[in-house]
Amino acid sequence: MAQKPSIPKGTRDFGPLEMAKRNYIFDTIRSVYSLYGFRPIETPAMENLSTLMGKYGEEGDKLLFKILNSGEFRHGISADDYQEKSAAALAAAFCEKGMRYDLTVPFARFVVQHRDELQMPFKRYQIQPVWRADRPQKGRYREFYQCDADIVGSDSLLNEIELMQIVDEVFSRFGIRVCIKINNRKILTGIAEVIGAPEKIVDITVAIDKLDKIGLDKVNDELRADGLSEEAVAALQPVIALQGTNAEKLQVMRRVLATSETGLKGCDEVEQVLTALETAGMRNAIELDLTLARGLNYYTGCIFEVKALDVQIGSITGGGRYDNLTGIFGMPGLSGVGISFGADRIYDVLDQLNLYPEAAQSGVRLLFCNFGAAEAACCLRYARQTRAAGIATEVFPDSTKMKKQMAYANAHRIAFVALVGESEMAEGRLTLKNMATGEQQLLTIDEAIATVGQ
Repeated sequence: MAQKPSIPKGTRDFGPLEMAKRNYIFDTIRSVYSLYGFRPIETPAMENLSTLMGKYGEEGDKLLFKILNSGEFRHGISADDYQEKSAAALAAAFCEKGMRYDLTVPFARFVVQHRDELQMPFKRYQIQPVWRADRPQKGRYREFYQCDADIVGSDSLLNEIELMQIVDEVFSRFGIRVCIKINNRKILTGIAEVIGAPEKIVDITVAIDKLDKIGLDKVNDELRADGLSEEAVAALQPVIALQGTNAEKLQVMRRVLATSETGLKGCDEVEQVLTALETAGMRNAIELDLTLARGLNYYTGCIFEVKALDVQIGSITGGGRYDNLTGIFGMPGLSGVGISFGADRIYDVLDQLNLYPEAAQSGVRLLFCNFGAAEAACCLRYARQTRAAGIATEVFPDSTKMKKQMAYANAHRIAFVALVGESEMAEGRLTLKNMATGEQQLLTIDEAIATVGQ
């Protein structure tokens, strides 16, 4: 007996219903990106390994999927090399290409490679899959999609403001209540300065970024393990526990950071963004969260994270300002800011809250039942008219039992079924059944189009 086929661990198949839901998410995000003037690009699934290696740290390099060279990939490798070289060195010899780990590094490569063709500032969005050789577990996959938007070549905080408006618009369209959290890496740098541990900024930000996951006590333990003194840890506590309105938090932080020029600049930037958004008609809450650090240390200014209010789940969108994205490819000084929507987590939130619109769960709106050759020919003529009117339509291909055809309509969540038998053909009409209510009407094709298209 042949072995049942399977797919690699950490990957998934998506059936028609899942794809309809996923496309609803992608189409919504794509339409809002376009509304704000972002332009789409795509980069190859694979990049030269030299482009990817060394950009994600030692652990990130281990998670890169590497592609064996074509043909005799062992050419030039001796038996001694197999014994003496490390696995990493052999991989470098065997593999010149790798699957992209994220969309950020390929985007940086794209900007540098095409810099003479791009008009700055350059606003791009990109919705494509990425691959990581991670250990598969619940909610963590080896292949998943990212939905990124970035603006490069501009230092203006207007970019941060518009990105937050995009976040607000996307989640308003989804019907998901969220809290948009904002902080600034300059504030975090200022905090490290005033507690006397400026060299520990990375350790501090990595530790406090875990506050929601591991709690205050374990964060403090991690800070001590990273070499912070008890005095420095104690000095951090009022900042981590800071409460009040955004304005009250900023007022306190200005006092705390009075001796840090960098920290005060971070306060100014956050205040400018918050003030602009207060008058922009935001539909979702925006909160200054001084424990927000974001894991990636290339952020240099405002940082963002979005939490769903009605579902227990991690952040569903994140991003921030960076000052040297393209410096890794020899083009320093190009500032940028970007966000990324977590499509898989948004999928789960919409599912749990039952927020998918009916149209997103069934691509087909109308099914013509098949009662025989003559009736099917009439249905094909009608279907041409309904499709011309923009109504997604199917004609059942086989003249089979009505029960089977109705079961097909129910299984695919088709809203209306059209019945065209001998009597309907004689009258030049059809019987239209609403599958939700069970109501049936005898209508002309034009009346049916008006009813189904509502």
